[in-house]
Amino acid sequence: MYSPDTTKYLIHISLTAEGVVEKPDVVGAIFGQTEGLLGEDLDLRDLQRTGRVGRIDVQIASKKGETTGEILISTSLDRAETAILAASLETIDRVGPCVAHVSVKMVEDIRVSKRKKIVERAKEILIERFDDGTIDSDELLDDVRQTMRVEKIGTIGEEKLPAGPNVLESDAIIIVEGRADVINLLRYGIKNAVAVEGTNIPKSIVELTEKKTTTAFFDGDRGGELILRELLQVADIDYVAFSPRGKSVEDMTKKEVIKTLRNKVPVEYVRDQYFEDAAELPADLVRPARQLSAPDESDAAGRAGTGQKRTRESTPKVPVTIRDHMEDVRGKSVARFLNEDMAVIREIRTEEIEKAVDMLDEPAAGVVIDRTVDQKLLDRLVWKGLEYVAAKDFKGIIKRPLNIRLMKMSS
Repeated sequence: MYSPDTTKYLIHISLTAEGVVEKPDVVGAIFGQTEGLLGEDLDLRDLQRTGRVGRIDVQIASKKGETTGEILISTSLDRAETAILAASLETIDRVGPCVAHVSVKMVEDIRVSKRKKIVERAKEILIERFDDGTIDSDELLDDVRQTMRVEKIGTIGEEKLPAGPNVLESDAIIIVEGRADVINLLRYGIKNAVAVEGTNIPKSIVELTEKKTTTAFFDGDRGGELILRELLQVADIDYVAFSPRGKSVEDMTKKEVIKTLRNKVPVEYVRDQYFEDAAELPADLVRPARQLSAPDESDAAGRAGTGQKRTRESTPKVPVTIRDHMEDVRGKSVARFLNEDMAVIREIRTEEIEKAVDMLDEPAAGVVIDRTVDQKLLDRLVWKGLEYVAAKDFKGIIKRPLNIRLMKMSS
C-alpha cells in the first residue's frame, strides 16, 4: 500500500457516491478533477511519477445503488503540502456519472507508528536477543572465507578501477557502480566484476566492453539509470541486469544477486527505454540483436562469467527469464502477467488485457505482451504497480513513468 522507507503521512479519505462506480472511475476522478488545480509543483500525476506520492489505494463497495468506501494516499511531502493535497481532494464532486461526496477523515503520521513499533521491538530485543557469548565455528569460518575473497580485490587500467581478480582473464565481465558493489559480489564468489566509479565512463571500461561479453548491473535507482544511459552511448554492452527498485548492489543478498543476473536481458530489448529514437544512438549501437549467451549462471557461485561469446542454444521448454517469455509470446497475440519468480500468474489474449488489468487480484511484478502498448494502457499498468512492461512496441507514449521499465521486443 505504501513504502515505509519514504512515506511520512497517510491520508485517509471517505467516499460516498450516489450510484454504482468502480475503482478506475474513482482513480480517474482524482486525477481528472485535481489536474492543474494546485499548479505544477503539487500536480498529483507529477508527484506520483517522482515518487513523492505513492499508489492510490481505493477500497469501495456498492449496496442498494450507493457506493461507499475509503481512499488511502501515502505521501512524502511536508505537513503543509500534505494538508493542501488532502484539501484539494475534497473538491471532487463527481465520480463517473454519479454525484460524489469526499471528505478527509484523518492524516496519519507513519513515523509515530514506527516509533511505537521501535519501542516495542526494543523491549523484546533487550529481554530476548542479546548475545550470550557463545561461539559458532561455522560463522567464524564464513567470516574468514569472506575476508579472503575481499582481500583479492584489485585495480585495473590507468584509472585504477576496483575490479575482481578474474576481470582481465575472463571472457565475460560485469560492470557495477562502485568498489562496495565489487566487494559484495566477491563475497558471493563472483570475481569478474569491475566498477565505473562515477558517471564519467573510464576509457578502460570502454576498451574492455569491446573485447568481452559485458553485463551492466547497476543500482535500482535514478543514479543507476543515468550511468546506464551514458554507458549505452559510449560502450558495447551485451546484457542489462536490473536490480529491484530501490535496491543497491552492495546491499543485495546472494539469492537476489543470482536471481537478478539470471534475469538479465539483451541490450536490444531495453535500448528504447533510454533513447527516444535511433537518431540518439551512436552508430555502432544501431545494429540487429546479437544472439549471445550471458556468463554461465553456475559461475555465479564460483567463477561467474568465464564463458565465451557463443550462439545461444535452444530455448528451454519452460521460460525462466523475461527474455524467455518475450520469445515465447512472440507472434501468439497473448499477454502474460508474471510474478517475481518469473512464473505465469495469468495468460490471456492481447485484446483482453484492459479488462484483465482491472480484475487481476494476485500481485504481479510485470507483464509480457505481444502487441503495441499506448499511453492509455501504460497508465493502467502503472496504476496496477507493475515493475516492468515488455511489449511488441510502444506508440504515443507522451509521459514515461519513472517507476516502471519499458522493454521492447527486438524485431
